[in-house]
Amino acid sequence: MHDLILSLLCLAVTLLIYFLNKQLYRRWRTLLLMPLVATPLLLVGLLLLLHVSWQDYIAESHWLLWLLGPATLAFAVPVYENMAIIRRHWLSLSAGVLTATLVAVCSSVWLARLLMLPESIQRSLAVRSITTPFALAAAKPIGGQPDLVALFVVITGVFGMAIGDVLFLRIAIKQGVAKGAGFGAASHGAGTARAYQLGEQEGVVSSLVMMLSGVVTVVLAPLIGHLLWTA
Repeated sequence: MHDLILSLLCLAVTLLIYFLNKQLYRRWRTLLLMPLVATPLLLVGLLLLLHVSWQDYIAESHWLLWLLGPATLAFAVPVYENMAIIRRHWLSLSAGVLTATLVAVCSSVWLARLLMLPESIQRSLAVRSITTPFALAAAKPIGGQPDLVALFVVITGVFGMAIGDVLFLRIAIKQGVAKGAGFGAASHGAGTARAYQLGEQEGVVSSLVMMLSGVVTVVLAPLIGHLLWTA
């Protein structure tokens, strides 16, 4: 009974911190106050301070992870409503998704090998550039650790969103389609949120690329694992 109460309390605290964090972020739009950054940091700090185990925390909060799937699929709505953009750029978007997927996976694994990181980290890093539901699904056939995968996905998304605008400015990318594709391929959900702030076209393209990159990675995951670790 005590464990159930503790888990329900953790769930309530999570929702409360997230709600308050969103209010603060609406008022002061800084990277450190972004809910994807501040809320996890506060929760980790509380769990460590109060000596609450991960198992107790996640017992009644696991359905929040399940909601990531429907939330990701919801991005399909604006994509459907803007099919004209997709038809106009389908070839370049398709080529971009395949290229981005291969580069993201290979560069992550090879850099991890260069730094002599453990194989479990290499496998978990391989799917860091796609959104969490897809990343967790793709990590299974290649032996990635779910907790590490989720952590790397969040870090990648926040980092990509934070430096995206500066990078586009540096390399003189001005087209909305290109910006949206870059955010969607490199920083998934967090980048897509930033893309929608830039404009409807950027957001739609980012949503599409994010979902396609996830699907391609999940489908190719067994082959990727075979080529990188058993070949």
